[in-house]
Amino acid sequence: MARDAAFEAHHQRYDDWFEHHQAAYHSELLALRAFVPWSGDGLEIGVGSGRFAGPLGVQVGVDPSPAMLEYAARRGIEAVEGVAEHLPFPAGRFDHVLVVTTICFVDSPAAMVAEACRVLRPGGRLVIGFIDRDSPLGEDYEAHQDESVFYRDATFHSAGEVGRFVEEGGFRVAAWGQTLARLPTQTREIEPLRSGHGEGGFVVVSAIRGA
Repeated sequence: MARDAAFEAHHQRYDDWFEHHQAAYHSELLALRAFVPWSGDGLEIGVGSGRFAGPLGVQVGVDPSPAMLEYAARRGIEAVEGVAEHLPFPAGRFDHVLVVTTICFVDSPAAMVAEACRVLRPGGRLVIGFIDRDSPLGEDYEAHQDESVFYRDATFHSAGEVGRFVEEGGFRVAAWGQTLARLPTQTREIEPLRSGHGEGGFVVVSAIRGA
């Protein structure tokens, strides 16, 4: 996982975003909740401050930022320093892996998916939440990318691209979900999860690891 310097330097600003955009945050949480298993050993790649792993019951989180990991640890997560393309865990360690927005910050999404496949047990589940580049939200993020301390170095992906990363990495796509038809600053109420992709800015793909 590269491009983490901004998160290390501005960790408090990052964590505060969730307090200032609670309707958008809870819309994303509910969308992910529909796909993240309730039981089993879970890992979040790019755990950040633990805003997703904590409420979703994911026990272990990996991130390159020590400052972010301090927040995650305070939220009850086993916080491990490491990068997405070289996970510091043995093969077959987890039942499910969660990735939230991290895919736009890694040097190689394909390598991240391959590592997720490696650390999952056969039949394990990979859940990726991301900003769909082709959505109105994704287009707005790209248009104002240089203005964001966090997203200026990001590489946004379309749902089609993410689907290909997943399928080429040893997974079978099981379901798609989407939320956030508006910008986070314009979201005043929690939006329900809808199936598929193409309208919502925050998209979730759920996939099963092959044998």
